[in-house]
Amino acid sequence: MENSPDVTGNEKYFEAKLQESRVVTEEEWLAKWQTKNIGFHMEQGHPFLRKYLDLLLNGRKGLKIFFPLCGKTIEMKWLADLGHHVVGVEISESALKEFFTEQNLSFSEETVPQIPGAKLFKSTSGNISLYCCSIYDLTSTVTGKVDGIWDRGSLVAVNPSQRERYSQLILSLMNEKCRCLLVTCLYDPSKHKGPPFYVSDSEVKSLFGKHCEIKCLEKKDSLSERPKQWGLDSFWEVIYVLMLK
Repeated sequence: MENSPDVTGNEKYFEAKLQESRVVTEEEWLAKWQTKNIGFHMEQGHPFLRKYLDLLLNGRKGLKIFFPLCGKTIEMKWLADLGHHVVGVEISESALKEFFTEQNLSFSEETVPQIPGAKLFKSTSGNISLYCCSIYDLTSTVTGKVDGIWDRGSLVAVNPSQRERYSQLILSLMNEKCRCLLVTCLYDPSKHKGPPFYVSDSEVKSLFGKHCEIKCLEKKDSLSERPKQWGLDSFWEVIYVLMLK
């Protein structure tokens, strides 16, 4: 595992088991935003999205693109400026408000009748709609089906015990031509408890393989200062494209 993202089936099983019971509460996530402990936020965006954008779009214009656990991801404005409609969901209200403020976008605030306690923050231009609620409260009845999904830090952030629930939600939001770009990470989970959580290739296939064609696009050595601070000496990012069968 140390020098390669490829490990044996037994190693994958035992390594995944190390994080199986790990739970990060909503309160902990909110605290991260309140204390600005948001090392997972990428100020310059993620190069994978720009690299594989054409694959996500597949020649289509004016798509509805979903950002699960969106935070204040800057690519939301970028894709909206390209003529797409962005839909996001995030538990932290401060993160969503910071997104609009930092991107110099005016916005409105609405209630969401189908989700008690939820709020919808919508850009004045109407092409960015961000829901403030638990991702598990979201349904296609609320958002409609989507044409594309950018999952850079979502699957690796949800609690391992909730991955099946998460994958079923993602599948339920995909229309028949939807393409999902999914980024996971590989490392030695005996050295870091997560998040981000270790998600193996076999786990991706287990979660999505029944309903989706899955293609691994790239495995990138992404060891940087942040993973080193966790005690890791190996950290890989893997990007897949998922398409409904």
